[in-house]
Amino acid sequence: MAITESNILPLGTVAPNFHIMDTVSGNYYSLDDLKSNKATVIMFICNHCPYVIHLNPAMVALANEFKNDGVSFIAISSNDVENYPDDSPDKMRIVAKVLKFPYPYLYDKHQAVAKAYDAACTPDFYVFDGEMKLTYRGRFDESRPGNSIPVTGNDLRGAIQATLKGEAIEEQFLSVGCGIKWKG
Repeated sequence: MAITESNILPLGTVAPNFHIMDTVSGNYYSLDDLKSNKATVIMFICNHCPYVIHLNPAMVALANEFKNDGVSFIAISSNDVENYPDDSPDKMRIVAKVLKFPYPYLYDKHQAVAKAYDAACTPDFYVFDGEMKLTYRGRFDESRPGNSIPVTGNDLRGAIQATLKGEAIEEQFLSVGCGIKWKG
């Protein structure tokens, strides 16, 4: 598995809008439909990446932890499904149902959303405040498959808590994972 680091989208960047399909409901949603006026977490993930698989249970738990605080979580897969059929919308729907995702799992068919967010890897996390300005981009925590560091979600949790309090997040940690599988 090739390791790719996230890109550095500038803090304060306004979240680019989108209109893409939720693989569970089949409905199309825009960012305006799903965002929160408190904090919104956008996660670029996929089905087959071992880094994402390693974090999936903790991502679900973290989203459930912040549900009552009004934080919105949105998962997006942008991978090329022709060359990576495990990431197809049908299989995304199965993963979302089996893991009981408490957030929509959207399919970025044309990869325009990943490009707009300058996403580079899976997983890649972005936290936006109530005005949809970027406050954090980077990793979930230090845990990686095989490094024996427990999955805690502390980096993302701290970023969400700071965002809810309106505090600046001094430490920004790059995420690492599998590179997004670009078409052609």
